[in-house]
Amino acid sequence: MISNVAVIVFDEVSPFELGVACEAWAIDRSGDGLPVMDFAVCSPDGRPVRTIAGFDVAVQHGLDRVAAADLVVLPAISRERDVPAEVIQALRAAHDRGARILSICSGAFVLGAAGLLDGRRCTTHWMHTAELAERFPAAQVVPEVLYVEDGTILTSAGTAAGLDACLHLWRQEFGSAAANTVARRMVVPPQRQGGQAQFIKEPVPEQRAETLDPLLTWIVGHLDEPLDVDALARRAAMSPRTFARRFRDETGTTPHAWITARRLHRAEQLLEETDLPVERIAADVGFGNAATLRHHFTRIRRLSPQQYRRRFAATV
Repeated sequence: MISNVAVIVFDEVSPFELGVACEAWAIDRSGDGLPVMDFAVCSPDGRPVRTIAGFDVAVQHGLDRVAAADLVVLPAISRERDVPAEVIQALRAAHDRGARILSICSGAFVLGAAGLLDGRRCTTHWMHTAELAERFPAAQVVPEVLYVEDGTILTSAGTAAGLDACLHLWRQEFGSAAANTVARRMVVPPQRQGGQAQFIKEPVPEQRAETLDPLLTWIVGHLDEPLDVDALARRAAMSPRTFARRFRDETGTTPHAWITARRLHRAEQLLEETDLPVERIAADVGFGNAATLRHHFTRIRRLSPQQYRRRFAATV
């Protein structure tokens, strides 16, 4: 369980992504019934650091503080900046003892320099994924996603994706109700769908319009029904091929992946907020039976539905 968070900074840190880490983990939300984190910003020898915006940040902790952290966060740092040897050492030590490590945007390059991306799926901002793959060829760079979790390493794309990754950790550690509360305080969606593909600059056809919002709203209200592509395409008055292409264009993912994510999210809510049997929840969210729900839940959440309920029902 995450209770102690350390953010590592050094010269040419991005203040915006540093702010993301602070907003997600340093705010006292005990009034909303959420745990308060032991939070610290750390730098080599506890020295002040210069941001890419030209001002300094006073830091009160050295890297020795990282040794106590359950979660270590790397905000965006200039990719041209050499990573201090003591930062690499602190990250490797944190990884070796099993701490969670999260990078935001170009913070992934720091993890690469520490050798922590070797053999792992990872990501960074879409503008830099090719460079990340070139500089760290042993890494398995996934360019089209908002964040990637591989073991104890979580890498995220641009600024907003850093919030997505933090909310993912809140959801994973404390349940969807807690993640929703944090998201409401930050006035952001608790769980964005899609990936970086929707943000990559490409020529846009004239008069292109977002057409699927009404259908997506309808899907969320009918998760218990069969939702195959052919039926959804008919409802959208498109051919299945056109519908699948338009769906990916507008959401950044496939219909199956989008619907599965919404069904899992609804199952989380029912597990936390009701005492309905798992078999009933599986039917209500459209998975059909408990075995199918368990398969998807364990694959994505790394807990069985029963384990999730035992862990998070008391947080409601």
